[in-house]
Amino acid sequence: RHLLATAGHNRLLLKAGFITPLAKPPRLRCGARLLEGTRSDTAGLFWQFDVTGLNPRSSYQLHLADAGGRPLCHPWPLSTLPHPGARESRLRLLVYTCAGGHEGLRIPGTNDPYFVPLAQRRRLLEIGLAQRPDAVIAIGDHIYWDLRSPQGSRHLGGSAFARDLIAGFDRTIPVLGTPNEDKLKKVVTPQIADLYGTLFRSVPVFFVQDDHDHFENDEATPAMVTFPPDHFSLGLARATQRLYYPEFLPDQNRPTGLPGASADGRAPGVSESYGTLRWGDLVEILIYDCRRNLSLTGPTAGFVPEVTEAWLTARMTSKDVRHLVNLPSTPVGWSAGKWGEWYPDLLLEKGKIGTAKPKYFWQEGWKSQHDRLLAAASAMERIPLFLSGDLHALAHGRIRASGSLNLRRNPITTILVGPISTGPRGWPSSARGTPPLVPTAIDNDQKLAPIEKNGFSIIDFTPDHIDLKMYRWKLDEPSSRLDDLQPFYNARITRTV
Repeated sequence: RHLLATAGHNRLLLKAGFITPLAKPPRLRCGARLLEGTRSDTAGLFWQFDVTGLNPRSSYQLHLADAGGRPLCHPWPLSTLPHPGARESRLRLLVYTCAGGHEGLRIPGTNDPYFVPLAQRRRLLEIGLAQRPDAVIAIGDHIYWDLRSPQGSRHLGGSAFARDLIAGFDRTIPVLGTPNEDKLKKVVTPQIADLYGTLFRSVPVFFVQDDHDHFENDEATPAMVTFPPDHFSLGLARATQRLYYPEFLPDQNRPTGLPGASADGRAPGVSESYGTLRWGDLVEILIYDCRRNLSLTGPTAGFVPEVTEAWLTARMTSKDVRHLVNLPSTPVGWSAGKWGEWYPDLLLEKGKIGTAKPKYFWQEGWKSQHDRLLAAASAMERIPLFLSGDLHALAHGRIRASGSLNLRRNPITTILVGPISTGPRGWPSSARGTPPLVPTAIDNDQKLAPIEKNGFSIIDFTPDHIDLKMYRWKLDEPSSRLDDLQPFYNARITRTV
C-alpha cells in the first residue's frame, strides 16, 4: 500500500504498509542481501527493513516478496547517498510542508473539502518528482487530527466526522497493541499511505515532525498549554513514525545521545527528531523538530535542548562541507502571531502583528536561542540558509538584523518552501486573521513576500551558488493548470563573504 525509504551513504531504511496483514515476515532482496522484515504494528500490516553495509553512491534493485517468495510488487531501484568525503558538484532537493489532511473532513456547514483532495496533492508531488530530485524533505504536519487544542481540534479531531470515525482515543492506555492502534490507522493511513503510495519508492525521503504530528496545534491558553507534548501525544507521534515513515539514519557528526536518538524499539542508532542529509562534501542539512523537546523555562527556554543547539552550532563552525543548511520545523523571518513561534509578536487590530500586548506564555528564551542560531549561521564563511515550512506560504527573504543583532555582513537567507494540502480554512489569513508578516524585531529584506498558495520548492546546490525554483497552485484554480505547472519564481543565491 505504501513504500517510504531513507538513505545514508551505506544504509537504507524502508517503511512498508500492506493492503492485507502478513502472517509471516516479508523478505527484501537488495543486491546480494536477503532480509526478513521487522513487524512494526500488531496486525502485520506494517513492516520495516534496515539494510546495512552498502556501498556509497550505488543503485540497488529492490525485490519485495512474501515469506514464500511470491512477489508483493514490481522491483524498483533505490540509491545510497555519496560518502561524506566524496567530491560532489550538484544536489537537487524537492522540499515542501503541510501535506497531511483526511479527505473525509469537510468545511463546517458545507460539503467542500477542508484540505486539498488527494488527487491534486498527488499531482503536485508528481510534478515535483518529475524534476528528478536526488532527495525529498517533508517539513512537518504530515497529520492533521488535533485532539484537545482549543482552536485546532474544532474542525479536526474534535469534529463530528472524527467522532463518527473513531469515537476518540483512550488516553489511559498505550497507542500500539490496544484498540487505539486501529483508530490510529484509520486516522493516519488516509493521510500518508493513501497520499504517497509508492510514488517515492526510488527517492530517499527525510520526514521531520512538527506540532500537528503530535496530534495538537501549538496553543497556549489559561485552560491548556499543548507543548511539550504529554505522554499520550508523544506516543501517537512515535507510533505514526514507527509505522509510516523512516527515522533519520546516524551521521558521523551528529551525537548518538540527542533526545529521541538510539531509542529502544527502533532500528539501531536512528534518531526520531534530529537528522542530517549529507551529500558528499557539497551539502549538509541539519533537520530539527522544534516542538517535541521545547522547554518552558523563561529566559533559558529553547525550541531545542541545549545539547541539540550545541550540535547545530558545532556543525556551523565546521570546515568539511561547502554548504551548511539549517532546517527547523518552525520558520525564521516571519510570524502569524501564533504562540509557538520564535517571536513575541501577537495579532493586533486590522490584521497586523506586534508586541503591544504580551503573548500568553510565550518564552523569551525562544527568541534568544533564535538569535544565537542566526549569529552562528551568519558567522560562517558560507551562504547562511534556513529552509522551513509550517506557515502555509511560499516566501524568500534575507534577514539583516534581529533586534540588536547585526547580520548585515552575511545576511541570513530564509525560505518558506510551500504547503501541499492547505485548504480554504487553513491559510494564516483565514485561520489566524493575518498572512505571514515580518516580526517587529526582524529586518527581513523580502525578495518574495509570503504567498498563500499550495506549492513546493526545487533547490539546486552547486559549489558556487544555490538556485531556487518555486511552484504554486491553489484549490480555487482549475486542476488543468497542474498539467503544465511551471516555476513562478526563480532566484540564484550566492555568497556575500
